[in-house]
Formats: sequence, C-alpha cells, structure tokens
Amino acid sequence: MTSNPRKGILSLRISDQNMLYHSFMPFLKNGGLFIPTNKPYQMGEEVFILLSLLDEPEKIPVAGTVAWVTPQGAQSNQTAGIGVQFSDINGSSNVIRGKIENYLVDKLKSDKVTYTM
Repeated sequence: MTSNPRKGILSLRISDQNMLYHSFMPFLKNGGLFIPTNKPYQMGEEVFILLSLLDEPEKIPVAGTVAWVTPQGAQSNQTAGIGVQFSDINGSSNVIRGKIENYLVDKLKSDKVTYTM
C-alpha cells in the first residue's frame, strides 16, 4: 500500500474575519485552525497548510499536526473536517497565531459557536 503524499498538503482560503473566527482554535498549544474536509485523517498526522489569509497577497506556509477530527455525519450537523495544531518550527507558530489574533482582536472573547467549540 502506498501513501498519498499530497493528502498531507491542504490549501485553505479564509476570506473574511467571521470565517477566521469560526476556524481559529486558540485553545490548542501554539494555536490552530479547523479545516473543512471530507478526506479521512488520523489524530497526530502531520499536515502542511498553504493558508490564504484575508487580503494578504501571499500564501502562508504552516506546518501542523491533526489534533481534532469531526467526521462526516457528525451529530448536530457539524461541518466535517480536521483541527490542525500549529507546529512550533523556529517560532513560526507565534507569527501565525499573532497574525490571526490581531485580525480577531475584537472577537476573541466572543461566546459565539465556532466549528469546534
């Protein structure tokens, strides 16, 4: 059986602040993002995200590990996908987490439901 090397590369476009709020997982060490997908992933699996964040012109490369799985057909019609915890390679998780928190400065204390909690 051969593994699919492209399975671990995910492209995520977050086009507005509301979508970013629903995807951000601040409760994970180093932070993380929920990525809607129907592909099966395992907890602990390493993935690489090419993140298009709001109006930033360049994609941001982010390494991470699957820390959350919402399978297809989950209760309460939850969106299927995975939560990816940012890997802290040379402090990179602090950079991406800082960018996200700056975009969400007014929303981080909200009690609105997100994709994960």
